[in-house]
Amino acid sequence: MIAPAPAPGRDVAFQLPRRLAGMTDSNTNRRDPFSEEFKKFIVSDWAPYSSELPARLPAADYAARRRKQISELHPGATLVFPAGPLKVRANDTDYRFRPHTAFAYFTGLGEDREPDAVLVVHEGEGVLFFRPRAPRTDREFYANARYGEMWVGQRDSLEEMQSAVGIECRDIRTLEEYLTGRENLFVIRESDPAVTALVDTVRGDESDDDALLMQHSSSLRFVKDEYEVGDMGRAIAATKVGFDAVVRELPNAVANGRGERWVEGIFALHARHLGNAVGYDTISASGDHANTLHWIRNDGDLREDELLLLDAGVEVNSLYTADITRTLPIGGKFTKAQRHVYDAVHRAQQAGIDAARAGEPFKNVHAAAVKVVAEFVEELGMLPVSAEESLAEEGGHHRRWMVHGTSHHLGLDVHDCAHALREEYREGDLKAGMIITVEPGIYFKSTDLLVPEEYRGIGVRIEDDILVTDGDAVVLSDAFPRSADDVEAWIADLQA
Repeated sequence: MIAPAPAPGRDVAFQLPRRLAGMTDSNTNRRDPFSEEFKKFIVSDWAPYSSELPARLPAADYAARRRKQISELHPGATLVFPAGPLKVRANDTDYRFRPHTAFAYFTGLGEDREPDAVLVVHEGEGVLFFRPRAPRTDREFYANARYGEMWVGQRDSLEEMQSAVGIECRDIRTLEEYLTGRENLFVIRESDPAVTALVDTVRGDESDDDALLMQHSSSLRFVKDEYEVGDMGRAIAATKVGFDAVVRELPNAVANGRGERWVEGIFALHARHLGNAVGYDTISASGDHANTLHWIRNDGDLREDELLLLDAGVEVNSLYTADITRTLPIGGKFTKAQRHVYDAVHRAQQAGIDAARAGEPFKNVHAAAVKVVAEFVEELGMLPVSAEESLAEEGGHHRRWMVHGTSHHLGLDVHDCAHALREEYREGDLKAGMIITVEPGIYFKSTDLLVPEEYRGIGVRIEDDILVTDGDAVVLSDAFPRSADDVEAWIADLQA
């Protein structure tokens, strides 16, 4: 990686932390003064920018509807949705940028757009504040590692961004002036500390209604519009390509050692090629690692007599993500014990899918799936009580082998709508248009002495993404084989 240019500062009008004021760079190793001759030469003889404006974003019209909806929940208020700043990874390198989910939802912008930007909404109308590109005659063009065209590529002008998002666009350096004097001013507090500090300064204090704005920004995402359903389908289709590639590569993952990393890398290649990135850190867990629910170290070997639990999803450019899990016999065939556990999880998942329909409580999905799990561990003689007693509120013994929930909402976040009220989410009813996961599992750790010996070290989870309807749920990920026989056939076909 090439070293960045001297840090020039941002020249932002409002006086906040150095990131949004004229920050200086204390690292003298990065200072390399430009000669006057260079300054004249570097800004000369460039082709003009294209006069053709970009097409309107596919999500722009849907974002307009969403802005009206959020304003109806906050009548008369001015609502501030920051995209968020870049986050330091180490020293002077940043993580790849991803905008805050609320900003993406209400603007329609995806991918890495737009660090430090802010959407302001009042009575359904939006204004987008961001840093437009500077003229090539400006020092920013060649010397600003955060915004300069030489460093980060050609940025949008105000007119170009406005053409894409379909709303008025202004320079971020005018944000303080725009907000000053406005009443009923609310902000997504967690997104950008500098913008939150600005809002608090302008209005004089914090507001409890900020939390309400965050809550409403989550709950509005429960029911997906047609654009969202379409992009979720694209994310799932891209994820299938990644899973197919992993299945083909299983022999190489075994042979090359550190096969969990090989699997992670193969999937990531297709996630970046077909989408924006992975939607979350891939869980590539072989053998007993599958019994660690959030195993993302992914540094183990793959062995032909073990299982691989792969939990992965592609995030497409609009930032909608799939979330799929399959448990694969690495050698192509389940052992008798592995198949016994797998079949139980498959039954549990189908029970959960069958329970997912509009008008029914969200928690019924978990209840239906976990009943099968409790009955299975009772069958193996592992419960100190009956399955019925374990499933009672004062029981819960079966959770030793499936401690997590069976379902969560899915969309722009892998755990979408997480800031909605519990009575709307966990205690709420399903509605047509919701997209949720159904993902029961059974996890028999190798050190668990209550597990019969032949089952120790086996971990299985099966996860699909489903669309809730007034009738039977639609399994959006139905292209992924689910039964043990179909999984074996899938492996055999792709490795033939």
